Parts: sequence; structure tokens; C-alpha cells
Amino acid sequence: MPHTPTTDLALPAIRRALAAGVIGSRIHHYHALGSTMDEARRLAQNGAPEGAVVIAEEQTAGRGRFNRAWVSPRGENLSFSVILTPPAAQLPYMNMAAALATSRMLRDEANLAPTIKWPNDIRVNGRKIAGILIETGISSTGAAIAIVGIGVNINLDPSQHPEIAHTSTSIYRETAAKRNRTPALQTLLTHFDALYTRLRLDPSYAATTLVAEWTALLDTLGATITLRRGDAIIHGIAERVDPRGNLLIRLPDHTLHTATAGEVTSQT
Repeated sequence: MPHTPTTDLALPAIRRALAAGVIGSRIHHYHALGSTMDEARRLAQNGAPEGAVVIAEEQTAGRGRFNRAWVSPRGENLSFSVILTPPAAQLPYMNMAAALATSRMLRDEANLAPTIKWPNDIRVNGRKIAGILIETGISSTGAAIAIVGIGVNINLDPSQHPEIAHTSTSIYRETAAKRNRTPALQTLLTHFDALYTRLRLDPSYAATTLVAEWTALLDTLGATITLRRGDAIIHGIAERVDPRGNLLIRLPDHTLHTATAGEVTSQT
């Protein structure tokens, strides 16, 4: 068993609060890991139940999208991954549910007004405060697996890290107050569980409500953008998203391009 570090996270209380749900009923807490994504995948391959959460005080090889390093000093933020096994048709909505749960937590716990930069960066006042990473696959039995990684800046002081000082923020930076991370984690997991449960019980919920709520938070729509995916670069106007969350970009020749992934930057 891994050594459990001293932490401000009241894990027994969180486990009790989430025991009746799916997400968070099992929590694996580590002093340090290479990556919560890798550990969650290992646990899933060894029979860990759906909804298990892997949280680390420090990640020595934590990564964001496009394998970028994620700056998160030990014990200051939330870095965790969740094991989910949704129907394959619901895989596109895992990102939306995670982004909405994170946004609701920021609203409830810190009175912030987050927006979402397509597809899965959560921002406050134009700076990144949280990120989501989804890795999906199909098991040998044909079941879908989604490992959902979430990183939220809680007590980080971005000014101490030149590489992110002008692009990132945190609850501490926005409110000038250090926080116990327990309420943030419990609230986020509670919202995530409620959204995920609703998706599982009512497949129509994604089309009728979830996509609309997620779209309403997007700050990308209407902007003139550059989309990079691999060696491909596309310029255009982010016009709208489709029912699966893909970004529809109006190109200079007036045709419509559907982007399923990529890195978006606004043109100045």
C-alpha cells in the first residue's frame, strides 16, 4: 500500500459523502506519482471499479494535452484521474461533464465565473485555472473505458513560475485567499457524479441539456482563431459546435470545417 501523506484533504469524510454514488466511492491517494492517468489506467486493467479516483499530491511526470508538462507544486492543487466505463456512444460527453463539474465547483466554492476554451481548458478572466485530459479505449470485452484527468489550480501562485505566470491563474490568485482543498474536491466530484449518473440514466440528457450548458460556457465561439493539429494549421471563425462537441470553423472560402481536436488560439 502507498504511504498516505499528511494532507489537508479530509479523505474519510469525502469517501463517506460520496459512498452512495459512482464517482469517488473509491479513492486512491498517493504522496507522489509519475502520472495519475497512468496509475488509473493500471488500476483499471487490474479490475478497479468504475468511479475510482486516483489523486496525487505531486506528479513527477504529470501531463496535460499534447503531452505538455503540468505545473503543480506538491500539495497546492488538485490533480486526479477518474476511471469510467460509459457506453461507447457517451464517450464524447465525458469531457463536457468534467468541464461542467469543474466550472460548477469554481462557482460554488470560490464565487468565480469560469469560461471554457474549446475543448477543455477552464479559464477565469482569460487565464487557465483548470484543464481536462481524456484518454479513451475499448477493453477486450468491447466495453468503453475513459480515464478522465482533471487538474485544478487551488493554492498555486503563478507569479512564482515564469513559464505560466501570464497564462495561468488559481483560486488563490483570484480571491487572495488560501483554501483547504477538501471542499473543492468533494464539490467537484459530487457535481461530476451527478452529471455522469444523469447521462447513464437518461441518454437524451446529453442532447437536451448537457451540450447546451457546456456550449453556453464556451468563450471560443465567435472568435477568429487558428487551429493547430499536428502539422495542419487552419484559420477561420469559430462558428458553433455540433451535438458531439466538435468545433465548426467557417473558413475564408466560406466552407465549414469540423474540428474534432486540436489547439485553438485566438488571432489578434
